[in-house]
Amino acid sequence: MITDSTVYLLETRIWLFNFFKRSLDVFGSIFLIFLFSPIFLVTIILIKLSSPGPIFFSQLRVGQFSKPFRMFKFRSMYIGDNDKRLKEEYPELWKKYKESDWKLPLNEDPRITPIGKFIRRFTIDEFPQLVNVLLGQMSLIGPRAYREEELQEYESRYPQTAPYISDIRSVKPGITGLWQTSGRNELSFEDRAKLDSYYIRHRSLRQEVLILLKTPLAMLSRW
Repeated sequence: MITDSTVYLLETRIWLFNFFKRSLDVFGSIFLIFLFSPIFLVTIILIKLSSPGPIFFSQLRVGQFSKPFRMFKFRSMYIGDNDKRLKEEYPELWKKYKESDWKLPLNEDPRITPIGKFIRRFTIDEFPQLVNVLLGQMSLIGPRAYREEELQEYESRYPQTAPYISDIRSVKPGITGLWQTSGRNELSFEDRAKLDSYYIRHRSLRQEVLILLKTPLAMLSRW
């Protein structure tokens, strides 16, 4: 039997978790922006010198409750319609791109600049997302921020993942998460979605701290 006191304790627990998570997002993102500011500066200079175009790249992604938001990244691709170029000039790579859940190995992707390959390898391209965290659109920890068309295609291609996608749409996307720190980088969408869903359904302060502690090791493992 669910009593009023049980409901109160549950609501209090949820409030405390959300308060802790948002506090961690705000203070953590401010700290990391200052900590990585030298890397920000060097990256800006290298992008500007290596290829014409803007320093930053932004794209609409799916936020909490499916609300779209504009996510920021350092530009790692040449300017122009890169997907159209890949499809028309590299049909075999385009086929591989679609069949591998919209991913290509960095050394095979002609859309990415030389500097872009470096910053992607070490996830430096994602550092500007700290601004999205400050704005409350993202969290330090959460599922990957997908494009709407990606999720719709995944739902069509893998109908068994519908419950996982529903969970992903219910929370803020994150810069890092459970599957990124699991030591398994080459995962299918179904496996990634399953891990994201597990994280969402079992969120706890302990899990948040563990993922944060594992993230630097996961980044260093790419060196």
